[in-house]
Amino acid sequence: MKTLHALPVVLVFTLAPLPAAAQGQEALQLFLAGSYDEALDCTEDAADADSAAFTARVLLAEALSNEVEPETAVLNRAVEEADRALALQPEHVEGRLQKAIALSLLARPMSLSQVQKEGRGVEARDLAESVLEDDPHNAYAHAFLSVWNVEVLRRGGTLGAMMMGASLKKARRHYEAAGAAMPDDASIHWQWARALAALDAKKYRKEVEAALAAAETAATDSELEGVMQRRAKELDGILSGAGPKAAEVRALEML
Repeated sequence: MKTLHALPVVLVFTLAPLPAAAQGQEALQLFLAGSYDEALDCTEDAADADSAAFTARVLLAEALSNEVEPETAVLNRAVEEADRALALQPEHVEGRLQKAIALSLLARPMSLSQVQKEGRGVEARDLAESVLEDDPHNAYAHAFLSVWNVEVLRRGGTLGAMMMGASLKKARRHYEAAGAAMPDDASIHWQWARALAALDAKKYRKEVEAALAAAETAATDSELEGVMQRRAKELDGILSGAGPKAAEVRALEML
């Protein structure tokens, strides 16, 4: 059965609010270093919205750092933590963004009909759009929606994209806005390159190469961004060596 990778992951935010209370700086430094289990230990007893959203962020970062599909149990826990943040603070920006990412990952192995039935793709989109209503220049919400539009087009075709209100024009507009707000973020450029390469690496080769170059030259301040940068270099090598078709196949496999 054809599956819809409806909203593949975009980013786990390294510049979002810190966990609250005294553990904040320690937890953040552990997160940036890729010591995710230790970072989780720092926030396990915290009961505030920032810490709950941070826990979701750490769980997703660890899942994305691996080369295998994230475990459903981990993603469900990330959703629960994001929901906990939103229960405490309904307009919490990172809570909304992390929930959108977790929902997108949960949708990856689902069939098109299952995604439509459960509504996860639409919910993830709506969460990101709600962030932009409150913060029109939020780079990560724009980045999420740039990839969301491309992926809906790739998996649903022109008709599916029309039904979901997705388009390449919207995708490009969101990517441009994300890049304008955060021009030196490897994750933003990597995810855009990966999404376009998976859509049609030959047709969009120039855009893919430009985004990969931006990802490869971006400054990285976290282990997760380093992972994204290494993936960009890998895909760039495949594109320049084996060609667009091989790059397209590999992009479909990557997070």
